[in-house]
Amino acid sequence: MSPWHVFTTFLKLGLTAFGGPIAHLAYFQRSLVQEKRWLNDADYAQLVALCQILPGPTSSQVGMALGLQQAGIRGALAAWLGFTLPSILLLVTIAYGLSYFQANLPSGLLQGLAIAAVAIVIQALWSMSKNLCPDWSRRLIAIAVALLALWLSSAVWQIALLALAGLFGLIWSSSTVTSTTATRWQVKLTHRQVLVSLSLLIGLLISLPLVAIWLENPILSMVDHLFRTGALVFGGGHVVLPLLYDGFHQLGVSDDIFLAGYGITQAMPGPLLSFAAFLGAVLPQTMLPLWLMAAIASVAIFLPSLLFVIIALPYWQSLIHSTRWRQALWGINAGVVGLLLAALMNPIALHALHTAWDLLWLGLALALLAVFRWPLWAYVLLCALAGVLLSYAITA
Repeated sequence: MSPWHVFTTFLKLGLTAFGGPIAHLAYFQRSLVQEKRWLNDADYAQLVALCQILPGPTSSQVGMALGLQQAGIRGALAAWLGFTLPSILLLVTIAYGLSYFQANLPSGLLQGLAIAAVAIVIQALWSMSKNLCPDWSRRLIAIAVALLALWLSSAVWQIALLALAGLFGLIWSSSTVTSTTATRWQVKLTHRQVLVSLSLLIGLLISLPLVAIWLENPILSMVDHLFRTGALVFGGGHVVLPLLYDGFHQLGVSDDIFLAGYGITQAMPGPLLSFAAFLGAVLPQTMLPLWLMAAIASVAIFLPSLLFVIIALPYWQSLIHSTRWRQALWGINAGVVGLLLAALMNPIALHALHTAWDLLWLGLALALLAVFRWPLWAYVLLCALAGVLLSYAITA
């Protein structure tokens, strides 16, 4: 199969795949397993299981792996580009609008998007806590990580807290790996390609921070932060929120713009990590065009995911059956919930909730999400409109 065919297939999915990573996996299953027969249901389930235990956004990595199976590494790149391009283009367009017309935006618009973001994070936290912290051992890990993250707010400490949570998982977890049948799905990768990918991953993780500190360049600092964030995404795309906030707050992105962009991203099709394109486009004090900054940011945050897929796929059976890795993941996933809880309190709620009106509005937004189950794009647009109307009503 040609990379172009892979690209057009995933472009159609990227234009229509609303609803987050779980919905994306359902889209893939219906289109690529049931209709196109790229692989069978059992092999698809194992591929999803592998990508869930790898660092990186699960749905994007499943797409990359499917493209890799069909057309090699070029197919993996084509799958990523097709699935991600629509949301990146939409977010860059919105970033252009915010950059040039921010002073003339309707009053209350950014606040409306911020309230939408708060409600979405609360819902994500509730859903993740039920799945990842079903017992008190993991709840205690999550609470401890949240308290420590509020005290030790830098991204370096957040990484250390996830590692500590993984260590507790190795000590406390008694979980065992359920047996799985051997997959018949083969990926043609050479040892050289795997070794180059591993060397590139390790080399960039080590060299990017050193070069960014040495040259004191905001673009290199952004690339370093996004690459490390992309290498540490466990538990879904929402966990990037505290990691991204810390880095881009230091680089000068305001809280209003950050939360507005996060809320807008929820209304986009495709992966949540496309949020990085928006942040790259609104980064202040750079001489490069907005579209180029967005492209650099997108490559930086998704590159680790591709490297992990290339490194892991030849050995996916041993990874899926690794008891020690699953035990560590038991604790890491609880730590992810703790980081998201800390991010909900600071900066999200701290910078979005100012008055009793905001609390009332948040309650209504949560009701819309939980009761009516509207599509996220409709919900975000409604919150933005409500922010404008409420602002005019209060000031009238």
